[in-house]
Amino acid sequence: MKSDSGSEIGGLVGCTFMILLGLVQIYAGWVGISYHIGYGWAAAALAAAVIFRFTLPLTIGSFFCARDVWDWHWLGALLFAAPGLALMALMIPGALAALLRGIRE
Repeated sequence: MKSDSGSEIGGLVGCTFMILLGLVQIYAGWVGISYHIGYGWAAAALAAAVIFRFTLPLTIGSFFCARDVWDWHWLGALLFAAPGLALMALMIPGALAALLRGIRE
């Protein structure tokens, strides 16, 4: 089977970019939460993301870090935090459908 090296490189670059963006968002979430409400809450948000995969607090923290700590415009901060919010918005209908399916059965 012949592979297209261009698509492999594109996939590698895209995957690397998304991993780096995720790491920067985790760091920004930590900084944003610790800046506004303290290190204990930042640690709790990080633990919730690692243990329960509940990333909403870190996503909101990354928005506030970009806006208040890094002094970005609110729209730029929203675009920085939006990839996580968009994925969460897509997961909510699926979670509700699974819940309703469980109730009906």
